[in-house]
Amino acid sequence: MKKLLLSALLMLCVSAFAQKQYTLQSPNGKITVTVSEDEICEMNSEQSEYCLYYSIKHEETAVLDKSAIFMQIDNGKTLGISSKPSIITAKTQSVNQTVKAPFYKRAEIQDQYNELTLSFKGNYKVIFRAYNEGIAYRFQTDFKKPFKVIREFVEFNFDEDYTAWVPYVNARKGDGNFIEQQFYNSFENTYTVTPLSKMEYDRLAFLPLLVELKDGKKAVITEADLEDYPGMYLRNSLPSKVLHAYHAGYPKTREQGGHNNLQWIVKERENYIAKTAGKRAFPWRIIAISENDKELADNDLVYLLASPNRIGDVSWIQPGKVAWDWWNAWNIYGVDFPAGINNDTYKYYIDFASQYGIEYVILDEGWAVNKKADLFQVVPEIDIKELVDYGAERNVGIVLWVGYAAIDKDMEHVCQHYADMGVKGFKVDFMDGDDQMIVDFYYRMAETAARYHLFIDFHGAYKPTGLNRTYPNVLNHEGVYGLEQAKWDNESDLVTNEVTIPFIRMLAGPLDYTQGAMKNANKNNFAAIYTEPMSQGTRCRQLAEYVIFESPFNMLCDSPSNYMKEDECTQFIASVPTTWDETVVLDGKVGEYLVIARRKDFHWYVGAITNWEERDIEIDLGVLPNFGAKSGHIFRDGPNANRVAKDYVSEQAQVWGNKVKVHLAKGGGAVMVF
Repeated sequence: MKKLLLSALLMLCVSAFAQKQYTLQSPNGKITVTVSEDEICEMNSEQSEYCLYYSIKHEETAVLDKSAIFMQIDNGKTLGISSKPSIITAKTQSVNQTVKAPFYKRAEIQDQYNELTLSFKGNYKVIFRAYNEGIAYRFQTDFKKPFKVIREFVEFNFDEDYTAWVPYVNARKGDGNFIEQQFYNSFENTYTVTPLSKMEYDRLAFLPLLVELKDGKKAVITEADLEDYPGMYLRNSLPSKVLHAYHAGYPKTREQGGHNNLQWIVKERENYIAKTAGKRAFPWRIIAISENDKELADNDLVYLLASPNRIGDVSWIQPGKVAWDWWNAWNIYGVDFPAGINNDTYKYYIDFASQYGIEYVILDEGWAVNKKADLFQVVPEIDIKELVDYGAERNVGIVLWVGYAAIDKDMEHVCQHYADMGVKGFKVDFMDGDDQMIVDFYYRMAETAARYHLFIDFHGAYKPTGLNRTYPNVLNHEGVYGLEQAKWDNESDLVTNEVTIPFIRMLAGPLDYTQGAMKNANKNNFAAIYTEPMSQGTRCRQLAEYVIFESPFNMLCDSPSNYMKEDECTQFIASVPTTWDETVVLDGKVGEYLVIARRKDFHWYVGAITNWEERDIEIDLGVLPNFGAKSGHIFRDGPNANRVAKDYVSEQAQVWGNKVKVHLAKGGGAVMVF
């Protein structure tokens, strides 16, 4: 139940120059955001202007120095800048409520914050919220007519040249504006660790992005409630400690093309970033703040700041695991038919899923006629209705991979046709951008699918911004440098990436990492083989990642034939839940290691992974609510896991004084069930 603890006019701090300053604190009093209208001369050389600034401190640690925010719109007006102070009222309220969270890392979330609403002349507001986990703000307009946003100025002015973990856009230089070329990307890259001042000036970074502060504290920048608006990138244009936002221009012309003719390629952009209704709220800009690294792996701000559930009843949505074909290249064996994109192969996948209680089988790219971008043209080797019926008899649902342009041009009919056939959902791929048109597609896709009781996994996608709260049928997002890269990338360090993304990318929401490899390699013998891929790190690492990574629709990436040869591991993977009642991050350090405990019903699952450093860890289970187990089951790295990555031990784990000691091999992992 929502409780408004305070609603009052804020006392104003007025200087001799009539400049107003407003202070807002988090509920625990540790975070302070200070907002002011200060005089500047940058916008107009002949006349001083007043600009809206904010700064943030965590106790005595500076997070952001004065950072300007404003929004230029098409009538010559700039929200946040005026010729004289323009704040009319300043109101605060405190909220403490409980939010139910279906298909999430916990069943309920405490939503506690203090809020400051500044109302300006000209019918707009800027709203700040202070949570114990960070700060967020957004613009809100109340105009009578639609308008265009030319530019939103978002500044993150750090007080020192801190080290940042930067996910650069992975784009190649070519003809034309290189910055604009980067708006066409898959939001997949590893992290470059660099001082802010050394960031590459001609490269954009996508979100989330982490900045190390003093005193072991960290800040992660991201956004939430990204509706009817382009996504935000960050750039350091000069050798400085300041990051600025960039947004893709609104598409002026675009044509169908790209991967197998399944994408919309922007050929020219407008000189504005969004055209929008006059009365609306804009996306939240988030600065998540942690006292220690493990807090970043358990932050709920993006989910809490998203718009609430719009589809009502969610009982028809069934999260779960899915047997996947593409990563393992349809490599089944010991059968009397040719493996590939045909009904016999998919019946084999269905039989495997049914045997282990796996909820779904996906038909990835290849079931529809190539390069036609027509989802009603099915290849002759596939009979989808036959597969749906075959799966239904065995309690296995069918999910279809679809390309962006193919479903966008006939969304209603495609959803209706395949829902009537009994298909359970779509994996939608190759959006590869986040301009306003693409963001709009996400919302239309989610809403249309929900009307036909279909769930969605967005692949080729930007980072989550809370859409899984607004439309709970959106079970998963990619937007991550995932295990699929092991098919072709010999250079990247996936092991270090895997102990980094839970603190940064996963802060934004679930991720379609696609773990579960049964062919495992240490650092020296890994090779990227497209048609017979392997993972980096140990077998137990792959098992632990089903607990470490948040993924309500969770892939089994390897071949059913390989899984059936590894029955014990497969039985475990099939038994791990994909949504949770409770999550506790026990320990961790960005880029080094992580230990997470998650509860479903009466069972606690504990996963641990490390980087390429061998380590011994002691896990304190006493901090888990109502934990009383004296023993459980553990999968841990075997004595030869540093030599043969698949070596593992499966045994009873003894709990002594609520503590368990575990040895992790290089690139290793462990997972326990109590």
